[in-house]
Amino acid sequence: GQGLGIAAHRSFVTYVATVVHVVVGDKGRITIPRVDTAIDCGYCVHPERVRSQIEGAAVMGLTLAKYGEQSNFNDFRVARIDESPLQTQVHIVPNGLDVPPSGVGEPGVPPFAPALCNAIFAATGKRIRQLPIGDQLA
Repeated sequence: GQGLGIAAHRSFVTYVATVVHVVVGDKGRITIPRVDTAIDCGYCVHPERVRSQIEGAAVMGLTLAKYGEQSNFNDFRVARIDESPLQTQVHIVPNGLDVPPSGVGEPGVPPFAPALCNAIFAATGKRIRQLPIGDQLA
């Protein structure tokens, strides 16, 4: 009922790898005890801003993986605090001033869903082949 999944991504001259720890309950309910994300964004000007962006990316990535089929703002569902990752660790690769800074806004989102799906596979043996996840685990 538990598994780890990993996925990596590169965009905006930034490298990101995310590991998701998932627990899948008897009725298919997903709980995420921990997410670890490593980011190499060149020289990090504001580490706390980078951490907050990557923490937010975990919630946004979970939202898109679970509820991705919205048509407009009136039915845009966002992952709530009770389903968000309990612990999010951000690991920033240290670089000197000789490495130019790169993007940190979007790069944290894309690897979350594949890491989550890989974790679900490790926990259940079931591959998620389509998003949103919805009730595929029920």
